[in-house]
Amino acid sequence: MKSFQTKIFINAAPSTIWAILIDGEQWVEWNPTIEKLEGEIVPEGSVKVFTKVSPGQAFPAKITEFVPNERMTWTGGMPLGLFKGVRAYTLTPQANGGVEFAMSEVFSGLMAPLITKSIPDLQPSFVAFAAALKARAEG
Repeated sequence: MKSFQTKIFINAAPSTIWAILIDGEQWVEWNPTIEKLEGEIVPEGSVKVFTKVSPGQAFPAKITEFVPNERMTWTGGMPLGLFKGVRAYTLTPQANGGVEFAMSEVFSGLMAPLITKSIPDLQPSFVAFAAALKARAEG
């Protein structure tokens, strides 16, 4: 099973961070890791993400969990669970008033050992996403 994850402290309210995360139309303004995002980030919505690490390729996902100001999960992949990617965004309030933002993605399924060989190292993109979200929320 292949996975990527990052965490960062953001000195902002969960509602501020959440508003940035769910405003997909603005992602290209602050997020250096994507070319564009199509669709709406809403409960049970669908999105297509076009990343700079894989130019021109769409990554479709369904929003499978949506708990405002707390967590959101996007799920994509192949039918019958042959390959599945699950990306989670989590906001955890801290005692000092800020938020720990965590983002992870886990790939699984029977085809995962073959498909994940072609997935580039997403760790630098995860770190860049978190840093850009922090800058936007604190700015």
